[in-house]
Amino acid sequence: MKSISPQEYAQAVKAASPPSPVVKDCALAFLTGGLVCTLGQLLCQLYQNLGLDLPQARMAVSVSLILTSAALTALGWYDNIAKYAGAGVLVPITGFANSMVSPAMEFKSEGFITGLGAKLFTVAGPVLVFGITASVVYGLIIFIFQI
Repeated sequence: MKSISPQEYAQAVKAASPPSPVVKDCALAFLTGGLVCTLGQLLCQLYQNLGLDLPQARMAVSVSLILTSAALTALGWYDNIAKYAGAGVLVPITGFANSMVSPAMEFKSEGFITGLGAKLFTVAGPVLVFGITASVVYGLIIFIFQI
């Protein structure tokens, strides 16, 4: 077997790789990221119109975007959207929800505890899972009891 130099390998990889449509990808990421942010702003206005003050409305927007992203991931639609939208849907809050739910969904056939639950702990780490769960529970308690 003939060994090749790093330069020859780089040339072979470049020749075999299709060109990346950088301008198109950036435009789609910009537009879809803008749509996600616009959706967030519309939800914030909606929640304020429903009687929440600004900090509560912002919290509700975060929860809504996380739940939406998790649901789209669970349904198998998030990856199809991300295929076209690229980094635009991977803005921190929606991308984070996808990164937690996606591996868990792969192992759901192993059961709720040993598959789904264990994979959440493996991928996101106990600090993230407990932190998010505690913040949601705390937020619900504050909302329910109007503390």
